[in-house]
Amino acid sequence: MTLRPLIPALLALALTACASASHVMISDPRPPIPVEQVRLYLSAPQTRYVEIAILDASSGDFTYGAQNRTDSLMLKLRTEAAKLGANGVLLQDRAQVSSGSGVGVGVGGGNYHGGGGFSSGGVSFGINPPKELAHAIAIYVPEQASGG
Repeated sequence: MTLRPLIPALLALALTACASASHVMISDPRPPIPVEQVRLYLSAPQTRYVEIAILDASSGDFTYGAQNRTDSLMLKLRTEAAKLGANGVLLQDRAQVSSGSGVGVGVGGGNYHGGGGFSSGGVSFGINPPKELAHAIAIYVPEQASGG
């Protein structure tokens, strides 16, 4: 049995695991809605709304490009809100955290019985893009739900 057909699925699972979203409930959830119906707010809506949950999310470790990180982060917030039935995400705070980068060099050697010897060496580079973090509130805006 070969594992080759499973590699794309395992890679997708690993990349998904690197990005996260979580919530803390502050009121009762509503029935889930499609993520397309969740609106992003940079400031509080002028109409009344209900706060449903506090959301936290981060972009994946392997998300390159500033716009891709922002898109990934906002989608995670909207997806988490949609699961809770919130039709809005009120962005509270956003930050960028360095994931770090480094260069490592390793050299090793030795020999084994019979006079034969071996040597080995390697160089590795790690370049990780910065990670985006966001803190938001999942909200339900009744007027938005009715089309207004």
